[in-house]
Amino acid sequence: MNETIVEQIMNLKNQSVEELKAKYEEVFSGEKPTSSNKPFLWRKIAYRLQEIEYGGLSIDTQNRVTELINQYDPVNNKMLRPKNVDNKNKTNGRDTRLPIPGAIIKKVYKGRIIEVKVLEKGFEYEGQAYKTLSAIASKITGDHWNGYLFFKP
Repeated sequence: MNETIVEQIMNLKNQSVEELKAKYEEVFSGEKPTSSNKPFLWRKIAYRLQEIEYGGLSIDTQNRVTELINQYDPVNNKMLRPKNVDNKNKTNGRDTRLPIPGAIIKKVYKGRIIEVKVLEKGFEYEGQAYKTLSAIASKITGDHWNGYLFFKP
């Protein structure tokens, strides 16, 4: 009896990482997975199984998705923040490595979830405003940290 696509996908959830890696290679024509993360493998395999069964996105849809990503990059909003010629990492005083204002940077540190909100000028952590990520990292750890290395936004 043939399993439906939904049954195949749901059965993947119960498989080990090694079994998922083998299934990944099977559905991606021998390509080795780049990750050992179980949810990542499950999602990639699930998408590929559906793609095989129902067909992938049309070329027009793929092109439109790429166009929208280029126009409205949801993480860094790079298209709306062109780089300054003088300092390649800053635009209008904002570091282009940072997410757009309003975004939340999350990090698990010593079993605790740290959430920092990106503001137009600085950051908010536990209701208090800070000028730099380094100041927040130092407050959390008690040691001096480079904010970008600590949070890896």
